[in-house]
Amino acid sequence: MSVSELYGQYTRVWIPDPDEVWRSAELTKDYKEGDTSLQLRLEDETIREYPIDVQSNQLPFLRNPDILVGENDLTALSYLHEPAVLHNLKVRFLESNHIYTYCGIVLVAINPYEQLPIYGQDVIYAYSGQNMGDMDPHIFAVAEEAYKQMARDEKNQSIIVSGESGAGKTVSAKYAMRYFATVGGSASDTNIEEKVLASSPIMEAIGNAKTTRNDNSSRFGKYIQIGFDKRYHIIGANMRTYLLEKSRVVFQADDERNYHIFYQLCAAASLPEFKELALTCAEDFFYTSQGRDTCIEGVDDAEDFEKTRQAFTLLGVRESHQISIFKIIASILHLGNVEIQAERDGDSCSISPQDEHLNSFCRLLGVEHSQMEHWLCHRKLVTTSETYVKTMSLQQVVNARNALAKHIYAQLFGWIVEHINKALHTPLKQHSFIGVLDIYGFETFEVNSFEQFCINYANEKLQQQFNSHVFKLEQEEYMKEQIPWTLIDFYDNQPCIDLIEAKLGILDLLDEECKVPKGTDQNWAQKLYDRHSGSQHFQKPRMSNTAFIVVHFADKVEYLSDGFLEKNRDTVYEEQINILKASKFPLVADLFHDDKDSVPATTASGKGSSSKINIRSARPPLKVSNKEHKKTVGHQFRTSLHLLMETLNATTPHYVRCIKPNDEKLPFHFDPKRAVQQLRACGVLETIRISAAGYPSRWAYHDFFNRYRVLVKKRELANTDKKAICRSVLESLIKDPDKFQFGRTKIFFRAGQVAYLEKLRADKFRAATIMIQKTVRGWLQKVKYRRLKATTLTLQRYCRGLLARRLAEHLRRTRAAIMLQKQYRMRRARLAYQRVHRATVTIQAFTRGMFVRRIYQQVLMEHKATILQKHVRGWVARRRFQRLRGAAIVIQCAFRMLKARQELKALKIEARSAEHLKRLNVGMENKVVQLQRKIDDQNKEFKTLSEQLSAVTSTHTMEVEKLKKELARYQQSQGEDGSLRLQEEVESLRAELQRAHSERKILEDAHTKEKDELRKRVADLEEENALLKDEKEQLNNQILCQAKDESAQNSAKENLMKRELEEERSRYQNLVKEYSRLEQRYDNLRDEMTIIKQTPGHRRNPSNQSSLESDSNYPSISTSEVGDTEDALQQVEDIGLEKAAMDMTVFLKLQKRVRELEQERKKLQVQLEKREQQDSRKVQVEQAKNDLDLDQDADLAYNSLKRQELESENKKLKNDLNELRKAVADQATQDNSSHSSPDSYSLLLNQLKLANEELEVRKEEVLILRTQIVSADQRRLAGKSTEPNINARTSWPNSEKHVDQEDAIEAYHGVCQTNSKTEDWGYLNEDGELGLAYQGLKQVARLLEAQLQAQSREHEEEVEGLRAQVEALKEELDKQQQTFCQTLLLSPEAQVEFGVQQEISRLTNENLDLKELVEKLEKNERKLKKQLKIYMKKVQDLEAAQALAQSERRRHELNRQVTVQRKEKDFQGMLEYHKEDEALLIRNLVTDLKPQALAGTVPCLPAYILYMCIRHADYVNDDLKVHSLLTSTINGIKKVLKKHNDDFEMTSFWLSNTCRLLHCLKQYSGDEGFMTQNTAKQNEHCLKNFDLTEYRQVLSDLSIQIYQQLIKIAEGVLQPMIVSAMLENESIQGLSGVKPTGYRKRSSSMVDGDNSYCLEAVIRQMNSFHTVMCDQGLDPEIILQVFKQLFYMINAVTLNNLLLRKDVCSWSTGMQLRYNISQLEEWLRGRNLHQSGAVQTMEPLIQAAQLLQLKKKTPEDAEAICSLCTSLSTQQIVKILNLYTPLNEFEERVTVAFIRTIQAQLQERNDPQQLLLDFKHMFPVLFPFNPSSLTMDSIHIPAYLNLEFLNEV
Repeated sequence: MSVSELYGQYTRVWIPDPDEVWRSAELTKDYKEGDTSLQLRLEDETIREYPIDVQSNQLPFLRNPDILVGENDLTALSYLHEPAVLHNLKVRFLESNHIYTYCGIVLVAINPYEQLPIYGQDVIYAYSGQNMGDMDPHIFAVAEEAYKQMARDEKNQSIIVSGESGAGKTVSAKYAMRYFATVGGSASDTNIEEKVLASSPIMEAIGNAKTTRNDNSSRFGKYIQIGFDKRYHIIGANMRTYLLEKSRVVFQADDERNYHIFYQLCAAASLPEFKELALTCAEDFFYTSQGRDTCIEGVDDAEDFEKTRQAFTLLGVRESHQISIFKIIASILHLGNVEIQAERDGDSCSISPQDEHLNSFCRLLGVEHSQMEHWLCHRKLVTTSETYVKTMSLQQVVNARNALAKHIYAQLFGWIVEHINKALHTPLKQHSFIGVLDIYGFETFEVNSFEQFCINYANEKLQQQFNSHVFKLEQEEYMKEQIPWTLIDFYDNQPCIDLIEAKLGILDLLDEECKVPKGTDQNWAQKLYDRHSGSQHFQKPRMSNTAFIVVHFADKVEYLSDGFLEKNRDTVYEEQINILKASKFPLVADLFHDDKDSVPATTASGKGSSSKINIRSARPPLKVSNKEHKKTVGHQFRTSLHLLMETLNATTPHYVRCIKPNDEKLPFHFDPKRAVQQLRACGVLETIRISAAGYPSRWAYHDFFNRYRVLVKKRELANTDKKAICRSVLESLIKDPDKFQFGRTKIFFRAGQVAYLEKLRADKFRAATIMIQKTVRGWLQKVKYRRLKATTLTLQRYCRGLLARRLAEHLRRTRAAIMLQKQYRMRRARLAYQRVHRATVTIQAFTRGMFVRRIYQQVLMEHKATILQKHVRGWVARRRFQRLRGAAIVIQCAFRMLKARQELKALKIEARSAEHLKRLNVGMENKVVQLQRKIDDQNKEFKTLSEQLSAVTSTHTMEVEKLKKELARYQQSQGEDGSLRLQEEVESLRAELQRAHSERKILEDAHTKEKDELRKRVADLEEENALLKDEKEQLNNQILCQAKDESAQNSAKENLMKRELEEERSRYQNLVKEYSRLEQRYDNLRDEMTIIKQTPGHRRNPSNQSSLESDSNYPSISTSEVGDTEDALQQVEDIGLEKAAMDMTVFLKLQKRVRELEQERKKLQVQLEKREQQDSRKVQVEQAKNDLDLDQDADLAYNSLKRQELESENKKLKNDLNELRKAVADQATQDNSSHSSPDSYSLLLNQLKLANEELEVRKEEVLILRTQIVSADQRRLAGKSTEPNINARTSWPNSEKHVDQEDAIEAYHGVCQTNSKTEDWGYLNEDGELGLAYQGLKQVARLLEAQLQAQSREHEEEVEGLRAQVEALKEELDKQQQTFCQTLLLSPEAQVEFGVQQEISRLTNENLDLKELVEKLEKNERKLKKQLKIYMKKVQDLEAAQALAQSERRRHELNRQVTVQRKEKDFQGMLEYHKEDEALLIRNLVTDLKPQALAGTVPCLPAYILYMCIRHADYVNDDLKVHSLLTSTINGIKKVLKKHNDDFEMTSFWLSNTCRLLHCLKQYSGDEGFMTQNTAKQNEHCLKNFDLTEYRQVLSDLSIQIYQQLIKIAEGVLQPMIVSAMLENESIQGLSGVKPTGYRKRSSSMVDGDNSYCLEAVIRQMNSFHTVMCDQGLDPEIILQVFKQLFYMINAVTLNNLLLRKDVCSWSTGMQLRYNISQLEEWLRGRNLHQSGAVQTMEPLIQAAQLLQLKKKTPEDAEAICSLCTSLSTQQIVKILNLYTPLNEFEERVTVAFIRTIQAQLQERNDPQQLLLDFKHMFPVLFPFNPSSLTMDSIHIPAYLNLEFLNEV
């Protein structure tokens, strides 16, 4: 591929830029060889001409394709150069906020200056066990790589963290150590990992300070070795320090601080224990105030000081030593404030004796004030003959004081480091270690001194080691792949190192100048000029004679020689040291007595090293004179550096390079100049250069084929060998064979070749796209033309139709106009005729009317005259008749009066006779009264008649007078004209008409008024009604709102209680889990102690305290045992029995808490029944008390008994039944009104009638029972028998089903007891038997009452069930009606489709029901077959026994002996065994039992056998046997589970058996709450003597432990498959693409072999789990919880990997995830596990898959994402969007603006700060009660269990 092909039009390149270092541009014109410039277009659309040097022909760097930008590994870039590296880091840092990036074997870490949530425990667990290239770059990935290589290769590792100040070295090292402390936690209780982490705050306090570049800059280098044992647990650590910056103690530049410990101590000076330090604020001391600003924003020195003290305490530093340390630090501050006064001569100085700071300094260090005051201002000169004491000038005294302060602090620093190493030291043998080196990076300032020289010297050594290691790895990779190896020229900095450390090098000349008595820095600089002026790495500045330049690998550095000698000597006067050695405080004296030749930090360096590493120690120095009491600082540093390099060379190094993005400490702000400077200095670009020199791009054959198969020709795809295809493709595409090499497993490419292949691939796709676009556009145009043609034809057709319709309309209108004219003319003629006709008819009408009215008037007058004549003649006739009638009446009255007088006279004569008087006297009074009344009545009648007569007479006279007047008036008017009369009549008629009109008008007005009033009233009423309706609606709404609020509050309270219950259960199960973990740790420690001791006379525990009996958590029956934990056993051995028991009671309380919470709801449900029973008992007790005061008459007592007990109770039951009948009748009427069938109503009435008849029968039974008991008692008294046989002497009909024999005996004993109380009732005589029977009848009545109540409850439950059925039928009918109504509204096609859908759903449901029925039938068939086999075996055994018996009978028939055969009894469901057979029972049934052996038997057979043994022990009332058996069983199960801790089948087997044993103990406990589903036969198998509630709790805890172990095993099996199956495997073939990968895919942590799994493997494994659990009879509820937990783990692991892997965050991965999740959901539905809630646990993963597939451009897309992803947190959504990676260049990246929009819309969410899901989270398990339908006597024990010693009872 020629240069002209590479630099064509539109090619993007990098050109240098003074501001941005490198700038992107695009060629606007093809480059041709020989051109002197390139035509470029910049990103801001400006045109620029870039000149080219013709001689060197150096063209600008090519830019990588966009698809490669943002890669995790810089070596994956096709073009490897500085601008590509810088741009990739910038894009990852600013756009994706990724601070870590791989560069080959180097991890580049950019300081974000912001706290990121990527260092939590969840992230540590996510990276643990992962290969380095599988996850996104992270410091944890490097730490995991080192840990994994140490464990696999058994070789020591080192992590080298370097970078300049403020780049984040200390933080990176801290996180690496935290990772090792978490992953490799100590196996013992020493908490060594906590101590390792606790050393960090101490070292930061005494070794870190604020600088202009960093608020927490490490001013020393340290190398921490973390030691591991053979199991790779942390056992200890060791620390070495390098080159502490002592000058910072006495001097700080502007805006800098001294070491943190000084400011922390000043901040805590007000504490009572620090009063004697005499400290104030930091501004008051010279050594802490030179930088002016003594505070750091966001840092609390007092709080940090408290953390420092806690760290000291954790590391075992005593309180007294801590106070001594703080005194020494405070004394340094006081020493800096000592005022030195110069004398007049200028050659001497003095210190005031009253100087309080000097006093405090001496007091705190315990030295003599006078001596210290003298020797601070004087010095001693020793010559061969004499010793002189010489005064010092002011500057000399200040220098000496500062040197003393630095020396004290350095000695204290070394002492603290030494004691930290002692605290971290371990006596155990170290197997291997991992070292973490936190050392300063390359430094260059305006003024560089001795410290910068040493730092850069160390970086030269490290860079040399780094270059050689990178070169070595490249060589190994090429040799492994069998690539021809050519020597790569790389930079070797050995000449620069020789310049510094070789003989007569810079350090040697410096040490030699220090030995000269009057050596100066200028002389030393001159010697350097003379000696090394010819070296290529040494230069002399032009304008200075005291400076020199060293050409380092990173840059040229100019060093100023001033101060080199003084800092190298580090001189402290011996007199001052001797004073400190004589201190009265031991710690101060020890600091200076231990002063040795080597630095303290390196003395303990060899303690923690492994025996496998042979580190050459430094050469022992010769004994020197007292003048040279120590070596120079340069010599010490060189020695320790050589030791460090030997250690690093003996380990496998891992590199972390920290980059500081800007100097202003701004979060996520990138300065390209500063970044490039550090990249050049830290060796990253050197790594890139070495990689680019060879074959930097590597592709596996499979990945290359999948990526570039579009470039393969069709005929080549017929070949099955992918390697051959790749060879042929590359040979045809790349003509230069040197540009690529074929390795054993990979293809190696030169730099730029992958970009060229990407270009060819993009061109191929672009050409195919153009072809598709061309075809599609042509098709669209054809479709458009056809559409236009069809439209034109349609328009023409419609236009022609319109014209035709217009013509037809015109013709129609013409014809209509003619018709209208004809009709109009005809109508006009007809109207004229009609008008003439109407006028003629009117005239005729009026004329005829006039004649008719005249005739009518004449007839009317004649008619009126006739009427008058008629009335007059009638009056005359009536008058004559009345006169004749009056005369006749007068005559009759006179005649009757005469006759009456005659009769009166005769009666008077007769009345005078006596007899008549007597005869008449009888009833005379009454008759008189009657006659008087009659007379009164006649008088009243007469009065009324007379009044009527007078009224009629007056009326008659008035009429006569009126008629006379009318007659006279008529006679007078006969002569007048008729017309006048007519006029008068007309006028009268008009007056009447007007009057009628006025009356009508009045009536209409009144009507209208009344109507208006009524309307107004109606309107008022309607308004009032509307107001009332509104108030009603408001009240209804308020009631509904209140009801909703109350329901919401109740639901919230219920949810809160449920949540609290779940949390309590979770906490309890965590306690159980922690308990099991501690128990496991104790067992491990005990095993270790046994291995360590290995003594033949091993002492055993006493038998009564053996572990076999100590694993029971509760002393249920026997209180002599102590519990079941190994910890309790240890406590018994250490502190005795009582204290361990006390500790166990606390644990028991915790265990009972969850049990109480679980039973709380059941207790609330049972409360009402209990209260009713208590009320009935109270009534019975009151009746029993009142019975003692009853009347002596037995008949009355009997009658009152019947009345009170039978009638009242029966009435109550009748009332209940009547109410129930009424409710059912109401329900039935409602059902009938709603068109429901009357069958349910009639059925309910029939049941009620039956219940009523049953009640009547019960009444009769009560009376019969009472009479029979009385008669039985009479017979008992007659026979004088004290022990009657109730079954023989009484027969109670209809009571065998309900009344137990024991209850009847109890009732009869009540009669006997009452008899003893009533022996003195002599007055009862013969009737005393009624009193005796009365007490017994009460007992029977109670029993009957309980039976009646139970029957009534059963009846009520049946009625409620029927009601529920009726409601369900109504709901179903309503639904069907609604569906029918909805269907009617649809179109016919939609109705058909809807009907088909309904039919499909119905058939599907029926199919599912049939499937379930078939499965149940198959299961029953298998069960019946098993039982048939068992019964066949029993039959065969029985036949064999019968045959044997017959043979025996034939044999004994000759002897004629008669044997008495024992009657065969039924098996009672109990198994008997001897105490000595208990161990054999546990061994055969628990310890040695294999689940496969019970494959064809009843599930959970061991649990049933154990319960039958427990039941027999309960039957014989042997508490020790019960306790021993249960304890041995629990211990045996624990032993089996410990032995098979990775066997899923065994764990599931014992989980099912433990749960079944727990269910049996509940089902047969006698507790009514657990016996509701028992049969009568099962109730006979209940325990009688013991309450095993506490053992049920122990078994519940054991079940929790087994469940957690089961989940752990299943997760361990599934977890390695999840990532490969869910994210990496191609479930949909050809969907995902492959991108170029970097060096990390070649990581040595990746073992050979294909560990990929597909989703089918995961489903097969879950099928295996499900089959095992179902076959072993595990409860379905527990199976649901198991798969809910497993699906949560699948969700968490997959989502965590998705959040930490950039390569899988793509659209194709989202599609694969959606498909895989749908497969898992289908599997759940197929196994009927969809009700477990497993799908809900997958919701975050489902939303993440949808997020990968959604469009991510517009604000509407952002709103859709926010509304959809409700189960994902804001951090997770933003992380996925940042990680989203397009697989080809046609797909667009997610813009930063879109991510900011998402963050703005989600800022109101209160999401947790945790990024990853806790995949170790375990839902609390719940074991619901699941009673068995089997009876104990139906269980058969197979012979192969070897349980012949068990006897069936």
